[in-house]
Amino acid sequence: MPNRSSTRITLRRPDDWHLHLRDGAMLRAVAPHSARDFGRAIVMPNLVPPVVTSEEAAQYRDRIRSALPAGSRFEPLMTLYLTEATEPSDVARAYMSGVAQAVKLYPAGATTNSHAGVRDLEKVRPVLERMAEIGMPLCVHGEVTDPEVDIFDREAVFIDRVLRPLRRRIPDLRIVLEHVTTQDGVDFVRDAPRNLAATITTHHLVINRNAILAGGIRPHYYCLPVAKRESHRIALVQAAVSGDERFFLGTDSAPHLDSAKLQPCGCAGVFSAPVTLPILAEVFAAAGALSQLEAFASLNGPAFYGLAPNEERVTLVKGEVWSPPASIVTDEGPVTVFDPGFPLHWRVEEAS
Repeated sequence: MPNRSSTRITLRRPDDWHLHLRDGAMLRAVAPHSARDFGRAIVMPNLVPPVVTSEEAAQYRDRIRSALPAGSRFEPLMTLYLTEATEPSDVARAYMSGVAQAVKLYPAGATTNSHAGVRDLEKVRPVLERMAEIGMPLCVHGEVTDPEVDIFDREAVFIDRVLRPLRRRIPDLRIVLEHVTTQDGVDFVRDAPRNLAATITTHHLVINRNAILAGGIRPHYYCLPVAKRESHRIALVQAAVSGDERFFLGTDSAPHLDSAKLQPCGCAGVFSAPVTLPILAEVFAAAGALSQLEAFASLNGPAFYGLAPNEERVTLVKGEVWSPPASIVTDEGPVTVFDPGFPLHWRVEEAS
């Protein structure tokens, strides 16, 4: 059993239940980093144009597979972008055929490339009811877009205004509250008797809003949902290390070119895929909970999605302090790698 002084831990190969791979040159540059450490990933559909139909999801899956290193066994699990024109029959066909594992709900205007998202939830009710019938999960970006709501309150308000009523209307709908960032979100999931889970990102486990704003603006820590107070970060760590099967890893690794981040109105998102497992090992070790890392990263997500955990194993070893690369190179420019702000002692052991 791993403990606080462990220097080596082996676990089933983790999965990433919320990942942005983009397309084109960016896809080719970032996909190998996720494929190196993860067995599967729920891939977000917010391309331009978005991945709306089962046919578009199959085509995008093919492009992802073409971008993987030779011999990679990484499996992209596709999602459909929910719009007010989405057809229930197409969603069901995508799920029953294995083309898509979930549907993604973006409130219109909530985050990157969400302009085509949903404005009136009642207009997509037939889709959601069909999903409930067949057991297809709905992945939710849980923020309201009302400009009168403070950006730090948008998750809590979304829960009260949208999620609670939705769960009352369609209690059999299986929902993942993605990249949960608040004590409110953690409590909402814990209080649910069934059909609700949440992903927690790497970066929200280690940064609070001071990382973005204190001592100067740091755009590479800017993400949506935005990082919150320290008390909320602590709540996320407690949920992640608890072993509660309703919480699991979704990195929300979201690469943007530095030229797009370093703008007067820069893009939201951090690129954490290359450093997620070492950071998680540091977080769980600091909490005295290395024994729960496998549940969070490798077991809870597959259980919610009705999949078997990966048979392959990965080993993390603790040694001398090391520094990840500050950025990776794409054909269109550099992408900064997420810096947790503390030394890394853990690394993924290379296969021999």
